Amino acid sequence: MSIMTGPRCEMHVTVREVRISSDSETSYFLRVEWRGRDLGSGFLLLLTDGQNAWRGEVSEDAVREEAEELEMQTDRYIQDLQQALTGTVASTDYSFTLTYNPGPMANMTLAYEKVQRDISFCLGSVLLGKIPEPVEEVRALLIHGLERGTALQNHNHLLKEENHRLKQELQHINAELQLFVSGKETLESELYSRFTLVLNEKKAKIRSLQKNLTHLQETREEGESSSPGKGTKKTTGQTREEDEYEASTDEEQLQPASIEPTQGTSRSRSPLDNSLNDITDVAPSRKRRFRHLQPPDTVAKRPTLEPAQKPRRDPLPSSRAAANKDQAPQHSTDAIPDAEDLFEDI
Repeated sequence: MSIMTGPRCEMHVTVREVRISSDSETSYFLRVEWRGRDLGSGFLLLLTDGQNAWRGEVSEDAVREEAEELEMQTDRYIQDLQQALTGTVASTDYSFTLTYNPGPMANMTLAYEKVQRDISFCLGSVLLGKIPEPVEEVRALLIHGLERGTALQNHNHLLKEENHRLKQELQHINAELQLFVSGKETLESELYSRFTLVLNEKKAKIRSLQKNLTHLQETREEGESSSPGKGTKKTTGQTREEDEYEASTDEEQLQPASIEPTQGTSRSRSPLDNSLNDITDVAPSRKRRFRHLQPPDTVAKRPTLEPAQKPRRDPLPSSRAAANKDQAPQHSTDAIPDAEDLFEDI
């Protein structure tokens, strides 16, 4: 418990039960008072067994000297000291020893030690003087205990009220959460039903479209199977036209090749030279032709057979001109025997 003694000074008071190792059957109560943040600024001690009381004081310099003797940091020493004198929980890490001093004053020395791994070392000691009238001190100690208990009881009551308020808020939050969850589930079911309805409509449309597509395909296949001759006639007509067109183009490609040599020779030479060259060039080939070809009556029949092979269609004007050019060399070849006879006569 804290007691305010002034606007700038705050007194801290703690009371705890201690066990004296030399007198374990007697219960002692230790009250510690200090100002400031911790025990480093000095403190007052009051020890009583309910009948007698002893009082002592430890200054700030004494605390610092004890820390230097133990070769400990001041903060670490103050922490251990406060745990030993003001700890609310009894611990075996700290022990107390009370020694009676001989003399008329009946003073005692209270030593507090720290036990660590079965080794104890003294944290400090204080000289306690006996109080002539301990009744007032015991009464003050009892009053402090009652006030401390009342304060703790009030604090506990406040904690209970706060806990009750938090429980009510939790129940309210749970009710709202349940409401939100039910609304969410209702919304999800509604959205799912709408989605199912839309999906079924789309599926029905897809099935109707597939059915119409299948019907159209079957109708088309039936129409194609009922009229197969049209396609064949059309294709045969197209093939005939393509054959004729290709034949005409083949003739056109062959005819310029037969005409080009005669044109080139006619440009570079005179008519007399040409006639002579034709006779000398053609005569040997003519002789070879007479050796391998059939008799003249079969050769005369060939011009009558060639026109009969193409009764289908008249060739294009270009093909006609090429045919006329082809006939001219044939007449010249027919006149070759006479020229050969003349050459032999010469």
